[in-house]
Amino acid sequence: MKKLNLFLLSLVFILSISKLFAEENYTLGKARVIDGDTIVIKKEKIRFGGINSPERKETGYQLAKDKLLKKISNQSITCIKEKNKDKYQRTVAECFINGESLSSFMVKNGYACDFIFYSKGKYADEQKYAKKKKLGIWKMKYDISWEKKCG
Repeated sequence: MKKLNLFLLSLVFILSISKLFAEENYTLGKARVIDGDTIVIKKEKIRFGGINSPERKETGYQLAKDKLLKKISNQSITCIKEKNKDKYQRTVAECFINGESLSSFMVKNGYACDFIFYSKGKYADEQKYAKKKKLGIWKMKYDISWEKKCG
């Protein structure tokens, strides 16, 4: 009986892992950077879930975009997609380079904020660190309305 339970448990685990890595649940490839929280891989526009970086014409926009470009360089990226697209029909995902979350990197270094409405505070510690150390955008004078989007 124990062997049967172990077998069933293993089977459930394998099936759940295979579902996680089903093609519709992830994207892998080289990226083109749109801004500090949006990339394109294989013509698929991907918005980093749970973070927000400054938009075009906002203070810090170019800084965030440039830092993401530098971080990504020419490396391959793996993105794990969320179930739903955003209001602009972009894929929402958490993307990684060599196991490091790009969302976490962007927030911890002050190039994006924890977008609490969507993240539920997932990147709160990274944001506290960046604000305390006055990294990236947090050392600049920017429109306070941007920070209000963070929550």
